[in-house]
Amino acid sequence: MKNITERDIVGIWQQQLLESGCLATEDGKLLMIIYPGRLNDEQGADFQGAVIVSGGRLLRGDIEIHINSSGWYEHGHDIDAVYNRIVLHVVMRHNSRKPTRLQNGREVPVLALGKYTQLAAGTCPAPVFSSAFSNTPCNTAASLLSEDTLAEILDKAGEERFLAKVAGFQRDSARAGAGQALYQGMMGALGYSRNKLPFLELSRRVPLRCLESESPSDVSEAEWLGRRQVLLLGVAGLPFGQSHDIPMRNPPGDGREVETVRLRAASHNTGVMSPDAWHLRRVRPGNSPITRLAAMSHLLLRYREKGLLDGMLNLVGEAPLGRDCHKILEAGLEVSIDDNCISGSSRGINRVTLLGRGRAADIIVNVLLPFTFAWGHFNGRPELGGKAGDIYRLYPRLTLNSVERHMTQQLGLDARLVKSAKRQQGLIHIYKTLCSLGRCKDCPLGQLESRNHI
Repeated sequence: MKNITERDIVGIWQQQLLESGCLATEDGKLLMIIYPGRLNDEQGADFQGAVIVSGGRLLRGDIEIHINSSGWYEHGHDIDAVYNRIVLHVVMRHNSRKPTRLQNGREVPVLALGKYTQLAAGTCPAPVFSSAFSNTPCNTAASLLSEDTLAEILDKAGEERFLAKVAGFQRDSARAGAGQALYQGMMGALGYSRNKLPFLELSRRVPLRCLESESPSDVSEAEWLGRRQVLLLGVAGLPFGQSHDIPMRNPPGDGREVETVRLRAASHNTGVMSPDAWHLRRVRPGNSPITRLAAMSHLLLRYREKGLLDGMLNLVGEAPLGRDCHKILEAGLEVSIDDNCISGSSRGINRVTLLGRGRAADIIVNVLLPFTFAWGHFNGRPELGGKAGDIYRLYPRLTLNSVERHMTQQLGLDARLVKSAKRQQGLIHIYKTLCSLGRCKDCPLGQLESRNHI
């Protein structure tokens, strides 16, 4: 016997260890759980990408777990916009008369598990389950299908994700121009999952043409760099400063230029972004939006002579196709600087990484290669597009991410099977286009698994 913990409830929800197939929320609406979502290892809800039906409505979003429903307000979730994607509040006991209300004013239903499991009495399995979900049709796929079949499914899904990105860049290029489409894609990738949307918004407010506009010939590299940083940070509404975590140059006028940029933006249609648009809490220094914008400014400086578009296309075109091709591409995007580049630094010379190889590889796989494929095939350079596709198929696996970890567990896969970036992308594609949309019946893994039972 032991007291129930949130970790126990996470295990109950993840495994769907519920005694009744007929669930109802505290407001009396019938509830069907189509997909319980994936564990979130970042700030925010406990589960992301869940699919439920509540009161006859299909809902997709996040799930928050508490022992008691009063925990919602005790933890301050009602005033935190990070939790505005919640669609269901899962608790063991509903002990609060107050509804679960989000920061945006919307109310979400509460599911009290104590009605549906004996674990409410205080008995809990140990350890808490962490394997694949028992209620998904694909949870035994790895044990029933051969490695060759699984590899073929992942490779096909990886190709589909690549081509979907190609189509997206084709649309963006037609609408905004090739250079702007590439720049927007890179900015979105720099934002990672938490800050992708504000980075994309900033890329529209400060387009590439503004950043690559001509400067007087006597402007030094340091001043050119500083002015781009001022422009980006000024419109972003982010603070301009310096520390070991914020490797930006001080602008002329001790920051007065930042305010000038903001005043100009406020007087035009561009406008200054609200600092609240950015997720800054619990973000590692390397993933800070300020650090990422510093990285973009250095990339713009690096490819200043040819421009970002031609610089990136040449990077792919000149890289020799082979085992070390990815290293050459990553070196073209990696950004490290001496910390004495920061005005006023007195700590001596150390290298500060603004954009490491891991993030550079993510940008190459998710942005540069599909963009180059699209650009090559629509600009009379099919050989360049073909080369981008070949590099994608040869690219080694990227850093493990939370979606891959979740899908590997859900499918019961041997992690060694996911040995390439394309197969990682395949897992992400299956998750985003099938699992998180509740489309189990359309999934090739679920279909093949079902046929093996016939």
